[in-house]
Amino acid sequence: MNSKSLDTIFRKPVHAINALLLCALFLAACAPVVAANPAPTATIAPTPVAANEATISVATDAKLGNILVGDNGMTLYVFTKDEPNQSNCNSNCLAKWPPLLTQGNPKLGEGVDASLIGTASLADGSKIVTYNKMPLYYWYEDAKAGDTDGQGVGGVWFVISPDGKVVGNEVPAAAPATAPIVAPTTAPVVAPTTAPVATPTPVVASEPTISIAKDPRLGKFLVGDNGMTLYIFTKDEANKSNCNPDCLAKWPPLLTQENPKLGEGVDASLIGTASLADGWKIVTYNKMPLYYWYEDAKAGDTNGLGIGGVWFVISPAGKVIGVPSSPSDDSGYSDGY
Repeated sequence: MNSKSLDTIFRKPVHAINALLLCALFLAACAPVVAANPAPTATIAPTPVAANEATISVATDAKLGNILVGDNGMTLYVFTKDEPNQSNCNSNCLAKWPPLLTQGNPKLGEGVDASLIGTASLADGSKIVTYNKMPLYYWYEDAKAGDTDGQGVGGVWFVISPDGKVVGNEVPAAAPATAPIVAPTTAPVVAPTTAPVATPTPVVASEPTISIAKDPRLGKFLVGDNGMTLYIFTKDEANKSNCNPDCLAKWPPLLTQENPKLGEGVDASLIGTASLADGWKIVTYNKMPLYYWYEDAKAGDTNGLGIGGVWFVISPAGKVIGVPSSPSDDSGYSDGY
């Protein structure tokens, strides 16, 4: 057998093997890839949009009418102790009233007046949105869209309408400083868990007003803006507040920057101030710091009287009114707050 014949014999099997290999590669390329351990398909929850800009819209409340709301329809509030384009809500305050912050221009829904939008600087340099020059806040106890539990808290927190007006603080028909007030008994009143809506109009100014109200049982006692009752804390010391941040959340202090406005019969010689932990000045009367009770809803309410056996009203002469004859405390309140 010659060399040519041998070459032919060996070449044919080689061609066959090459053909088989090509077919195998072709089939492998066309076949679907099956993972060794296929993982089940997971449902991915939508990722919330982390926007840098606040959103302001208009919502309609059955009692309050059209009001401004922020992200997710959460109610927005104004603090009537703020000044135009200036927030007077300190760090303890901001913990319960989160500010509506922005980095540029907020996104505005239908009905929001763009000409009323502005900003103010907070102490940490961040920008809070203002509406008609009033800084905007949320209330930390509002749980869902439509909640307005912050309305009227302390007689200084209210919602705001699209035309830039404070809602729910209409002037009462009678002047609270002179009209007789029907007070409850001196027994402590357990108020509802959600703050009621207030109707009196607090004075929107940098300085508070102190006046005198008259009650058939309590006699004459001090009241603040629009007749809201003022209280003293018997655990305070002379010209020193011992009301901690948790306490101050329910007993808003009567703050001042210079000199309060005094109504007829208020003794100017008894007016003073004391420093709070955050540096703010609380008004004192006869060396006793003055506070509101956050669940008093209107002028004449004295629901804070006797709470914890340590909270009472004060007379124009600087004397505590309503101190029980027995020091026992059956109110159920811890340390009066």
